[in-house]
Amino acid sequence: MSAISRCETLAMLPRMAKLLLLSCVVALLAGTASAFFLHSLVWATAMRDSHRYLLCLLPLAGFVVGWVYLRYGSRVEAGNNLLIDEIHDPTRIVPLRMVPLVLWGTVMSHLFGASVGREGTAVQMGGALADQITHVLRLGNADRRILLMCGIAAGFASVFGTPLAGAVFALEVLAIGRMRYDALFPCLLAAIVADQVGLAWGVQHTHYAIQFIPAISGWTLLATLAAGALFGLVGKLFADSTHALAAVIKQLLKYPPLRPLLGGVLLLAIVWPTGADRFVGLGIPVIVEAFQQPLPPYDFAAKLSLTVLSLASGFKGGEVTPLFFIGATLGNALSPLLQLPFSLLAGLGFVAVFAGAANTPLASTFMAMELFGSEVGIYAALACVASYYFSGHSGIYRSQRIAHGKHPPFHAG
Repeated sequence: MSAISRCETLAMLPRMAKLLLLSCVVALLAGTASAFFLHSLVWATAMRDSHRYLLCLLPLAGFVVGWVYLRYGSRVEAGNNLLIDEIHDPTRIVPLRMVPLVLWGTVMSHLFGASVGREGTAVQMGGALADQITHVLRLGNADRRILLMCGIAAGFASVFGTPLAGAVFALEVLAIGRMRYDALFPCLLAAIVADQVGLAWGVQHTHYAIQFIPAISGWTLLATLAAGALFGLVGKLFADSTHALAAVIKQLLKYPPLRPLLGGVLLLAIVWPTGADRFVGLGIPVIVEAFQQPLPPYDFAAKLSLTVLSLASGFKGGEVTPLFFIGATLGNALSPLLQLPFSLLAGLGFVAVFAGAANTPLASTFMAMELFGSEVGIYAALACVASYYFSGHSGIYRSQRIAHGKHPPFHAG
């Protein structure tokens, strides 16, 4: 190593030490917020399950959440997209009120029966809390970007119990075809610490088990690629449908609180008479069933439809856990066609539909290995990469940029 390189390395150490220390502070805050949020969701789900009449209040709850966001949350309405925008083009500090607003709004959605997830809430809380540190310490834009990414990593890791996936997700989600390796160490540390903080607060993550992983063969690889392609198309359908329906609802209803009111009425009209309660909320019991026994082949379509309606009409939450549900039940349904174990296809669908919808194949592959064991790694990587390629350049995060296209340019001759 030359003298110049040694000097550059020594000059970098104080800044790196500062960022690592701050990433731990972000992790402590985000992990604590996620723990409180997850415990709140357990309470809300138990209340809804034991008092079914709460579903009847879903339209009113939607109106109240919509009105509160209109009155106090217009600056943070964009949610995850606001964080991504601030990392790309820093302008204004993310308001601290994003934390209580998105936490309360998501718990309300789950309590009264909207079909939403939880990742968006944890990520937004982590990012907003991280940005308060950048504001207090008056950090420059370069350090602010890294801390915002640490907040995303910490929120994702602590809500799912997947620190490796959380760290890679924060690096990968910003732009298709490009990762921010300058933030790798701080994001990794933030994700690990936040996960441990959540566990220390008593968070218990659901365990999923793939019962049998077959030996690699030509057929298993081809079947996995075919499943991955279908998972990507379904991920694209989910993202495009959500954006398209949201645009239609906004065009029809100019007053924002009326949008979740209408969505709540439609959801209630579908769920109450049909008894489709298994498709509201997180739907974790159904996800677990997808790994244990064959399920009706229409489960994935029902969850997709109700989640698109919930998110497009303005209910707060996230997309990722519903995508896990959609993917796991779709994989379960594909088992007889592809002659692969249903628990394996449920696990692959679990991560691969998310990979296609979020354009994060690496994070999704790491998630599969953290949740199901390293033995699934090759199958998960194939399914997630195939899903990524077949999902196109759209996705659930509209602020995600395209750094490099997914497909190499074609040159004739």
